[in-house]
Amino acid sequence: QVQLVESGGGLVQAGGSLRLSCAVSGRTYRIGGMGWFRQAPEKEREFVACISWSGGSTFYADSLKGRFTISRDNAKNTVYLQMNSLKPEDTAVYYCAAGGYGSSPSVYANWGQGTQVTVSS
Repeated sequence: QVQLVESGGGLVQAGGSLRLSCAVSGRTYRIGGMGWFRQAPEKEREFVACISWSGGSTFYADSLKGRFTISRDNAKNTVYLQMNSLKPEDTAVYYCAAGGYGSSPSVYANWGQGTQVTVSS
């Protein structure tokens, strides 16, 4: 069993920055990687970024590379998503996921509750 607790969502102006956090607990020895996904109203869930549990490998959606950064703090068992130069189209519910490693939601067995990010223009 893996538990994910997310925080850091909120309302920001276009061009601003926000950092999302995902605290991980439980049987973490089974986790191969962590991912961030987002889902806007009336749209499919979209891959954002992923990181291996060790933190040695990362992968990003092409459209977000350079603006978003995924990282983790092993001492705190926390995964972060740093979001810079935010745009209104980044508005979505952001989800943290644990399990495998990759861009497909199917490789992740555990999901957080989601946190709302709203970017105003």
